[in-house]
Amino acid sequence: MRRTLQLLALGLALATIGFWAAKGAHTGWTQDRVPVKQVDEVTGLEHITYEDRYVPGIDMLGAGLGLAVALAGVSLFLSKKKNSTT
Repeated sequence: MRRTLQLLALGLALATIGFWAAKGAHTGWTQDRVPVKQVDEVTGLEHITYEDRYVPGIDMLGAGLGLAVALAGVSLFLSKKKNSTT
């Protein structure tokens, strides 16, 4: 059980980092709308519109890694299996 929790914690940490990096590695808070600069075709003026897109931030990364550390910490309190030889 101890090794299982440690492997689960490692898998969760790697999955969290991979997901965060694949979705943009945003170092701010998680966003569900992203500002996009656009140029008006007629006047040439720039304006900002918002695109509905999920970008995980550092808070999601921290929560995932915190849960992985908690799982690894719980595994340290579990006893190792004792092999009985008779």
